Amino acid sequence: MSLARAHLRIYGWVQGVFFRSSMRRVAKKLGVTGWVRNLPDGSVEAVVEGEKDKVEEIIRWAHKGPELAVVERVDVEWEEPTGEFDDFSIIY
Repeated sequence: MSLARAHLRIYGWVQGVFFRSSMRRVAKKLGVTGWVRNLPDGSVEAVVEGEKDKVEEIIRWAHKGPELAVVERVDVEWEEPTGEFDDFSIIY
């Protein structure tokens, strides 16, 4: 099992469309950990950690997001996994 960690910035119409709660639901289903939060500039930031194929799957999901979202761009930075998370949470 290969572990991976990705730091995401999602741009577009991604706040006020249930992006964070939808991402948490998908993350829990996939069994990945980390967090997601809204940023003041209107983007969404997330850190996702878990099996590499599951992290890649949530990145693919982030490119479309929930039904009401209009995703323009997803920036992905790969990082070394730390194992620091027990769950996937929304940061308010």
